[in-house]
Amino acid sequence: MSAQLLLVDDEPGIREAVKDYLQESGFSVQVASNAREGWDLMQQNTPDLVISDVMMPQVDGYQFLKQLREDPRFQSLPVVFLTAKGMTSDRIQGYQAGVDAYLPKPFDPDELVAIVENLLIRRNSKTKSTTEEGETPDIAELANQIAQIKALLTQRNAISQTPAPFKIDLTPREQSVLNLVAEGLMNKEIARRLETSVRNVEKYVSRLFSKTGTNSRTELVRFALEHGLAK
Repeated sequence: MSAQLLLVDDEPGIREAVKDYLQESGFSVQVASNAREGWDLMQQNTPDLVISDVMMPQVDGYQFLKQLREDPRFQSLPVVFLTAKGMTSDRIQGYQAGVDAYLPKPFDPDELVAIVENLLIRRNSKTKSTTEEGETPDIAELANQIAQIKALLTQRNAISQTPAPFKIDLTPREQSVLNLVAEGLMNKEIARRLETSVRNVEKYVSRLFSKTGTNSRTELVRFALEHGLAK
């Protein structure tokens, strides 16, 4: 599956030209004409990387980046700035704000593709290494799942319950962890509530995935709500 990119630029000509080139290079691209439109798109579908112009009306690139970095879901999301500004002070401002790469216009589209590919490779290898080492999963992905769980909970009364398709025996501690996951709590909060370590909570969550045949916290909560497992 190709990487999902979000391109935010208020100049239609540049927006379409860059979109076409990125799509020809194998990426899936959503476009927005301003930062607010880009933010709205991100609420529906989290991209793998954001490419944004800096000089935009109302909300500029720096403000947009600040908004992204203040949201746990997007703190580690790679961001590339495209801008007519090429002054060293402007680049420093971008890096201090948390941008990953800074490409002054006019630029070679092949250079943009190389930057995007490099950032995606780095992000994927980082996510893979933390998962293999058994550490806490990517905070942005976890926060995204928590947001989805909370959205599910608002529809809790509308979810019809049916018996589980197979027998599920949960230990008292697994049941306690499941109940707290279904409240939308993160591992650190669950560990504090149950007076145990975060690593132990991760082990219980993994066992719950295995026993219910689910692969994410969102799937787990949906399964629990549909089959009356969460109390």
